[in-house]
Amino acid sequence: MDARAGEAAETSGRGVGGAGLPLAVRELLAGGVAGGVAKTAVAPLERVKILFQTGRAEFHGSGLLGSFRTIYRTEGLLGFYRGNGASVARIVPYAALHYMAYEEYRRWIILGFPNVEQGPVLDLMAGSIAGGTAVICTYPLDLVRTKLAYQVKGAVNVGFRECKPSEQVYKGIMDCVKTIYRQNGLKGIYRGMAPSLYGIFPYSGLKFYFYEKMKSHVPEEHRRDIIAKLVCGSVAGLVGQTITYPLDVVRRQMQVQALSSSSLVGRGTFESLVLIAKQQGWRQLFSGLSINYVKVVPSVAIGFTVYDSMKVWLKVPSREETAVSVLTEERSNAAAIPSS
Repeated sequence: MDARAGEAAETSGRGVGGAGLPLAVRELLAGGVAGGVAKTAVAPLERVKILFQTGRAEFHGSGLLGSFRTIYRTEGLLGFYRGNGASVARIVPYAALHYMAYEEYRRWIILGFPNVEQGPVLDLMAGSIAGGTAVICTYPLDLVRTKLAYQVKGAVNVGFRECKPSEQVYKGIMDCVKTIYRQNGLKGIYRGMAPSLYGIFPYSGLKFYFYEKMKSHVPEEHRRDIIAKLVCGSVAGLVGQTITYPLDVVRRQMQVQALSSSSLVGRGTFESLVLIAKQQGWRQLFSGLSINYVKVVPSVAIGFTVYDSMKVWLKVPSREETAVSVLTEERSNAAAIPSS
């Protein structure tokens, strides 16, 4: 069993998909493609969710369909994808790092603690640490995506009369980055990262935990089925997002505070959380959650499904094969060291 699994992991790079690439590179590619496809698929819902979270007055009480009509009337079809370029530019490296780091941390934990139980708890630990790693590396692009999506005045049609004349308007991704850095320095580029980290640790861990937990209950012969992966990914995303959603609202409001009359300037994450509940009502902490439910089902489901499919195409060994291979290699190295 060990020998066969080790051989499978060692030779997994051969073939059309793998093309002899290192395992970490294949995991990066699989994660990047999964993230880009999933994010683009739900970009219109993400745009509306950000406008709701940040309390944009023009969209207050509009509802999902009303917001869609407003965006289309004022900005045209491209308005649904405002900020999506920054979103994809962020999500591709983010998802690539996230999935790859998850696999790597999982292997390191198994290698460092050979007796650890290989199950959902391991996925929870590896997923949480991987999520934090990915956030730290790609946060500036998330900030840029939010600021671009917050802008309502578009280039297609006439903008809203309610838009403030003094409101900062960014011309694109690079203009946004340069302006933020010029005005606030490096601190400005990472503004709002604390609630991101507070939220991503439980969300990312829970997402991987529930996905692998649900997959473990799927009969072996159906685990490669697209429908099974979609259902497992949907439930995993719904549970994780519901638990951590208020922190996502705090993060969005902190990111756009310079563009709005926000009272969160200079305040910490949990102080901002309390302030939003007091001034805007506790419902604001869950503003856009219904849209997020509509968004997260296809987003997480598509992400996990594309990732697993890409792993098959790129000949990435299964986690079980990799775990056995790592332990087998560790035992072989230990046996090769002469005793003193």
